[in-house]
Parts: sequence; structure tokens; C-alpha cells
Amino acid sequence: MLDGLGPASLDMAAEIPLTAVIFDMDGVLVDSEPIHFEATRALLAEHGVTYSPEVNDNFFGCTDRDVFRLLRARYDLAPSEPELAAAWIGRVVVLLGRPLQAMAGVPSALAALKDSGLRLALASSSAPEIIRATLTGLGLDGMFELVVSGHEVERGKPAPDIFLETVRRLGLAREACLVVEDSFNGISAAAAAGIRCVAVPCPSTAGQDFSSAAARLYSLRDLPAWVAAAR
Repeated sequence: MLDGLGPASLDMAAEIPLTAVIFDMDGVLVDSEPIHFEATRALLAEHGVTYSPEVNDNFFGCTDRDVFRLLRARYDLAPSEPELAAAWIGRVVVLLGRPLQAMAGVPSALAALKDSGLRLALASSSAPEIIRATLTGLGLDGMFELVVSGHEVERGKPAPDIFLETVRRLGLAREACLVVEDSFNGISAAAAAGIRCVAVPCPSTAGQDFSSAAARLYSLRDLPAWVAAAR
């Protein structure tokens, strides 16, 4: 099932065939928000800060450097941003060693898209270590021909940098690509990059604004059918 949001993208697809699908990771492939929150809560507790869901910010799609730039200033933390980010990444990687909760449609929807001849790429704000641990935990090693981390570009989402870099490395026109995102920040980044985007919200982002997306899907299970129509 899906809801159409914003202008239809089928005319654009008719002009330049859809060739690649670029996936966000956190919230799209895996329900990672509880893991990220737990790592943040535990890290800040070491510095005497009580971090609860009530004060948890909308950091969806942000890089760890952006997150800890804000948290360091807010709580007057002594360690540098890189030190805080490195400690947080280490905690997240450990937590990713537990059984992961894959989102509905993983891996079947990805495999269906790949079998249909589409190229698959991953563009995640997460650190390379977190991306590797997540893909391994989900059994998705080798699923994506290209993986780009937010650590490889200057600005994180909602800036378009990561999607522009992904398209550049794929060697494709922006119109030949489709982004799959779960957050307002991610959809905004895709829009700023001039790339069509489909929203597949996770429980933590379901209430966000997806009006600039080409469509809102209830699950990745719906993506292959939507893509087939868009091609």
C-alpha cells in the first residue's frame, strides 16, 4: 500500500529510465533508533548528563559529528567532538552485535529490485564502522555495489552532499536514480540534490513531513511494485 505525495514522478522516469536505487540505512533497513539512543544515553551518563526520550532530538539523518557538536555545546562536555563521536561509534558497534530488527521487506525487496536489473547503492550518514556492522548483522554483505558514508562528505543531511556524491560515483544522471528515505532530513537532502525520493517511514519518524516525496510507502515490501510502475 502507498499514498501518493507531491507531483508524480512517472513522466520524469519516462524521459530517463530509472537505473539505480539509493537507500538510506538507519530506519530504512534496520530499526536502529533504539540502539542509537541507548548508546547516546550511556555515553552522556558517563559525563553526568541524564539523557531521556523526552529530550531526544530529531537527529534522524544527521552525522555523528553534527550530533555531538550540538550535544557538546548544550551540556558543556569536556571531550572534543571527535572524541565523543568515536566513543559513541564504539558503543553502537558493540550494540549492533545483538540480533538486529530488520525492517519489513529486508532483504526480499532489495533482492527483487536487484533481480530486475537495478543497481543498488547505500548512502548512510553513519560512520563506516557502523555501516559495516549493520550490513553484516542484516546479512546484506555484497547487496550494494556502492556504499557511501556521511564521513566521506563535507556536510550531513539535510544538505545534499551524500546523494550528490553517490550519484557521481555511480556515474549516472540524477534523474536515473531514486532515493529511499525514512526521515524529513533525508527527504530534504534528496530534494536539494534534485533526486526523486520515496518515503518509507519507520516508527520513530512516522509523524514527520513527507510532502516533498514522490510517494509514501507503508513498507519496503511495496517498493518493487512502485518502482516497476515508475520504470
